Amino acid sequence: MSEKIAFLFPGQGSQSIGMGQDIINEISEAKEIFEQVDDICRKPISKLCAEGPMDELTLTVNLQPAVTAVSIACLAALNRSGVSAHVSAGHSLGEYVALTSSGVISPYDALRLVNKRGELMHRESLSHPGVMAAVLGMDIDEVAQIVERARDKGVLAIANHNTAEQIVITGEEKPLGRVVELIKEMGKKAIPLKVSGAWHCDLMADAVDEFRGFMEDIPFEAPKSIMLFNATAGTEDDPAKIKDIMANQLTSRVRWYDIIVRMMEDGIDTFVEVGPKKVLTGMLKKIIPRESDSKVYNVEDIKSLNQFLEEVR
Repeated sequence: MSEKIAFLFPGQGSQSIGMGQDIINEISEAKEIFEQVDDICRKPISKLCAEGPMDELTLTVNLQPAVTAVSIACLAALNRSGVSAHVSAGHSLGEYVALTSSGVISPYDALRLVNKRGELMHRESLSHPGVMAAVLGMDIDEVAQIVERARDKGVLAIANHNTAEQIVITGEEKPLGRVVELIKEMGKKAIPLKVSGAWHCDLMADAVDEFRGFMEDIPFEAPKSIMLFNATAGTEDDPAKIKDIMANQLTSRVRWYDIIVRMMEDGIDTFVEVGPKKVLTGMLKKIIPRESDSKVYNVEDIKSLNQFLEEVR
């Protein structure tokens, strides 16, 4: 088995009805995780995962603990099978499972954190409405220049740098609409996203200090394995500084492309998306060079877990 395994954890947009159900049925640790998320959220998140409805599951306040619970269950299944990560990273919401994978926080505290995070983000999305759009076929410097031109019209930022030429912008409707117009005038694509809020920009700023305060009573430890953070694409060992990074993550850019490039430079040769669907797998295939020998897997259920174990052992 490769010693250079990366676990990658998905964020919002990876939800689906039925996610995690066979893992719950076969792995006791997974069942316990779903019992915990229902208790923490004081609502049947496990039932929403199993049965929907999709519109309710997709609400940020439900989606965040739901996707996190499924990803933690998949992580538990891997760890139980004797597989752990050399390095972990999570895309936005997924960063809380990465904290668990690297030993910074417990699974229970990860669920507590994302429940609070979802509540705060939902609140801010109602108080400070905004929109997001995906820009395709332009690099980060080109998009940054256009964003800078429109920023005087209101809150606007780059939310996600997902691949070399897949970038998500976020902010208030007027300035973001101006950016979309400018991009289309250049003959490029900017696709509005169906989201309930403008994440990773200053429209979430009023939640940062409150979330930082909530984290004060939650124990953070120094990572036991490597973790790369969204806001910096780097590592951090100081628990206090990690808390600060996670509070500021609400308004910071997700530097996903930089994270994956750094992993490749560090010799990672096996990438495992741990959690529902294959959103990150799709991004990986756009980042990893075709001539690379790196392997990409997804573990979201018992079948994909067994396929992964058969190939790496």
